[in-house]
Amino acid sequence: MENESNITDYYKKTAMFWSDMIAMMSSKPTTLSAVGPLRNLSTNLKKITSELTEANKEIVEFNNFLIEYYKQLADTWTGAQKEVSSKITKVPQNEEGLEAYKRVWIDIFENNFTGLFDSKKFSENYNRLVSTELDLLKRWNAITDVMLKSANLPTKQEIEEIYVELHNLKNRISKLESSKKKA
Repeated sequence: MENESNITDYYKKTAMFWSDMIAMMSSKPTTLSAVGPLRNLSTNLKKITSELTEANKEIVEFNNFLIEYYKQLADTWTGAQKEVSSKITKVPQNEEGLEAYKRVWIDIFENNFTGLFDSKKFSENYNRLVSTELDLLKRWNAITDVMLKSANLPTKQEIEEIYVELHNLKNRISKLESSKKKA
């Protein structure tokens, strides 16, 4: 009986502790964000949010261009397959006919897909697809840089600069060592 009352008291105290913590945290959000990396992150939150909003718009655009890209490929494939089907009835059903079928299939598909890849509509859509993908990559890099700066970590560009400096130092050291050996 006494053991049950201890367990009940323990759970009551634990529940009270966590409810007090939640109440404190919900009433002091500005105080919590004024400490440590959360302060930097909260000041950069607007930039991250705007970048994420733009990234979401670009994802929708990218998906539309990707759908159009695969639609053009599928339509070209279907058209070429229909052409092959209409011409295959004229090919004899023997060993030479099999080789003729291969040549017909290759020629039709090559012509149809070359026509697709040379078309203005395909190249414009593909250009927009790649351009949107690169814009999206820039957005993600910007978000990553903001988050790294918020955590006081070096950005990708800063790390690349360090690598360049290390490479230059390595070359200078090897030149000094080789000139030292010659002397």
